[in-house]
Amino acid sequence: MTLNKEISDLGKVHILGLGGAGMSGIARLLCAQGVEVSGTDAKESRRLEALRKIGVKVFVGHSPQNLSDCQTVIHSTAIKENNPELKAAREKNLKVLRRADALGVLTRQFETIAVSGTHGKTTTTSMVTVALQACGEDPSFAIGSELSETGSNAHLGEGNTFVVEADESDGSFLFLSPKVAVVTNVEADHLDHWKTFENIENAFVEFCELTKTRDGFTVICLDDQGGKNLVEKVKIKGVKVITYGTNQLSDLQITNLKLGLPGPSFEVVYLGQNLGKIQLKVLGLHNALNAAAALCVGLGLGKDFASLRNGISKFTGTKRRFEYKGSADGIRVYDDYAHHPTEIEATLKAAREVVQGGSVVVAFQAHHYYRTALFNKEFGAALGLADQVVVLEVFAPGEEAIPGASGQTMASLVPLPPDQVIFEPSWSKVAQQLVNRAKPNDIIMTLGAGDIGLLAPEVLTLLEARQKS
Repeated sequence: MTLNKEISDLGKVHILGLGGAGMSGIARLLCAQGVEVSGTDAKESRRLEALRKIGVKVFVGHSPQNLSDCQTVIHSTAIKENNPELKAAREKNLKVLRRADALGVLTRQFETIAVSGTHGKTTTTSMVTVALQACGEDPSFAIGSELSETGSNAHLGEGNTFVVEADESDGSFLFLSPKVAVVTNVEADHLDHWKTFENIENAFVEFCELTKTRDGFTVICLDDQGGKNLVEKVKIKGVKVITYGTNQLSDLQITNLKLGLPGPSFEVVYLGQNLGKIQLKVLGLHNALNAAAALCVGLGLGKDFASLRNGISKFTGTKRRFEYKGSADGIRVYDDYAHHPTEIEATLKAAREVVQGGSVVVAFQAHHYYRTALFNKEFGAALGLADQVVVLEVFAPGEEAIPGASGQTMASLVPLPPDQVIFEPSWSKVAQQLVNRAKPNDIIMTLGAGDIGLLAPEVLTLLEARQKS
């Protein structure tokens, strides 16, 4: 494969935080283009093992010696400046790129579809990808989680389209050059970086404006108040916009919506014309909206509705997005990445569609002290949609604690009877707490962006032991 100059100029590449969803995807894309790649992570993982199989040289544990003869170092924002490999790279005057810079290099040779928003990015990016594949395309993609169908979070396709999950948390989405920009919603989050909601809003306006240089368009959810405000602001800037939602003013309107198993179904009305019905395999109103966003992208690019529908209707999800982990003793266990009150509310409403008469038993682990401090009351209210709640301590490695931003405070704010809520500071006791509170026909859910996703196998083991006793 002939590399474009930007990529060939990288030389040998070393990636810090290699096991992360974003960084592992970049490693895959570089390898697929013949770039020699190595990388480091703090601990072993299934992603590292998968990267070894495609030729990435993997190191576990950071050391300056790992840099070897590389010319470029790529790092995520999670890597601190005092990281020994990052320090060594700067001392050696190596080329140092952030993940956002690397994504910019990888995507500039393509027509890019960039999916952003406070919630729903991963699923929407995935739906856009499978929709285009169903239209006969082979798009490249970089997604924040693995597609259930392929088990991969990144792929270098033969086509000229690149679908990328665009991260607004640190402003890195502004390094892209999208032909199509998708905004699923705009809410207050990542205020450790943005400081104010006004700054977040302004960044999304700038993100949408990027499409003008590619003669493209922006897709925005009109059901979301932040999205509605954004539409008004970017249209003034001359941005072409396609809106979607249940809102009657939407360009693509969801009508005759029916929620429940196996997933939402709805009629698609686009620019006043009823295109037909779509049936999803992923649960919840939020996923109906994600599907509508993906349809808008495809229709805006001139794709056939029937083909788009065929792809999206077969989509079965991604890892850590209402992911079914197994069942035992008549209890189903799910895991979800939800780590913002709005996400928790959407996930637990979808759980009601699954449980069908049983109870929803939830363990939640908040992520970051600043987010916990900002949304403690909202977290409590959202968790109140469950029947039994176990609250863990905040997952915030390396951060300085904020008074009141604790799991114990959050548990006290859940509006359920005291015997239905517990703060459990001991990780080793959480799985047993969940099992003690669940009975046949219930579902157990683990929620959060931290390491709580590792709990499901232990929960299932305890359920199996109880079933045998």
